[in-house]
Amino acid sequence: MEWSIQDIAKKAGTTSRTLRHYGELGLLVPSRIGSNGYRYYDQDALVVLQRILLLRELGLGLPAIADVLAGQRDTAAALRTHLRLLEQEQERIVRQIASVRTTLDRTEKGEALMAEEVFDGFDHTRYEQEVTERWGRDAYEKGDGWWRSLSHEEKKDFQDRQVAIARDFARARERGLAVDGEEAQAIAGRHVEWLAVTVTPTKSYVIGLGEMYVADPRFAKNYDRYAEGTAEFVRDAMKVYAERHLSDD
Repeated sequence: MEWSIQDIAKKAGTTSRTLRHYGELGLLVPSRIGSNGYRYYDQDALVVLQRILLLRELGLGLPAIADVLAGQRDTAAALRTHLRLLEQEQERIVRQIASVRTTLDRTEKGEALMAEEVFDGFDHTRYEQEVTERWGRDAYEKGDGWWRSLSHEEKKDFQDRQVAIARDFARARERGLAVDGEEAQAIAGRHVEWLAVTVTPTKSYVIGLGEMYVADPRFAKNYDRYAEGTAEFVRDAMKVYAERHLSDD
């Protein structure tokens, strides 16, 4: 059996654009390309895509995934490894559920909270490897130290700012505004200011981050949930802003 790129994208909960990107990187090669130019995938390709999606869920970047796929030719052994990691993740999620239930129960009863119970199963450092691979160890350590220093209110404010920016980008996209227009560029400027809290936004960094917003389904989903095509709009607006206002010096 084989499936078209549209069928696979729909069943996998991703996009044809993402699958083509995986193909360009050599991660997911179609079993054939039809005379109409459409890409088709057989069962072997489905297994490869499953492995890619599993590794993405576990926080690996695309370069690391390429290394994993190249180094593990035994599909059964690779799937056993994935299964073990998923079981570990399942255990962590079960602990999070139990933690939230305990917090809710103690809060409703007016009982004292235990820090060990409240935060059991939560670990923001799960992105450590990916951040280190993309931007270096210094970037991770700086960001990690900064995040740990924030109060609960400060963390929420930082996250709320990002949500507001994403929604404003989506509204601009829905209204058909130009990515290089004054309003879209003002939103891009706010986004760069938001980034500047933790990094020094250079031209190449901002442009590369915008590309990742489209190529990485986790980021694309965060923007496209407000309006389809928002991730691409953000990428293009950020590119214009970076070329106009930023340098790599």
